[in-house]
Amino acid sequence: QVQLVESGGGLVQAGDSLRLSCAASGRSLSSLTVAWFRQAPGKEREFVARISWAGGSTYYADSFKGRFTISRDNAKNTVYLQMNSLKPEDTAVYYCAAGALVATMSPYRYVYWGQGTQVTVSS
Repeated sequence: QVQLVESGGGLVQAGDSLRLSCAASGRSLSSLTVAWFRQAPGKEREFVARISWAGGSTYYADSFKGRFTISRDNAKNTVYLQMNSLKPEDTAVYYCAAGALVATMSPYRYVYWGQGTQVTVSS
């Protein structure tokens, strides 16, 4: 089993930056990939980025390249999402998830999920 806990969300103004954290515990993450998703009310869950735990390779949805950065700290078993130049349309609940080491953007392939952290961006 893997437990994931997100933190770092809050209320910010447009143009601000925010760093989200996802702390993992339980089984080793060495064979897993960890991803960030977000979901706004009434919308489908949207893939943001993923990172392989062992190798550290990253993949981003095109709309987030250059503005969001995913990273990991192996010693702390933590994955981060650095979000810069935030916009009101970034307002959503942000989730981290873990699953098998596969190249996918589908939330269906991720079996471990955190509870989510709310990010609200005011104009």
